[in-house]
Amino acid sequence: MSIRLASNCSHCESLSTENMCSVHKLKVNENYTCDRFSLIFKLDLDRDCNNCLRNNTDSCAHPQKAAEGMLCSSWAPQAD
Repeated sequence: MSIRLASNCSHCESLSTENMCSVHKLKVNENYTCDRFSLIFKLDLDRDCNNCLRNNTDSCAHPQKAAEGMLCSSWAPQAD
């Protein structure tokens, strides 16, 4: 079985940090996809629990599993 990225909002260039689609102006999640999907062409290995806004908060999707190096679809960037 091969491994591929899903053609969903998590991997689309139009997804904002607030989970808003900049094309459709709707709040979306990783279960959504559309005909105007545009793939993010690079894998960002800098996304993990250590630099996630939700880490160690009530909004963490996986508080029992969160660890350095873990990637998930609920990752949110920390504000500078």
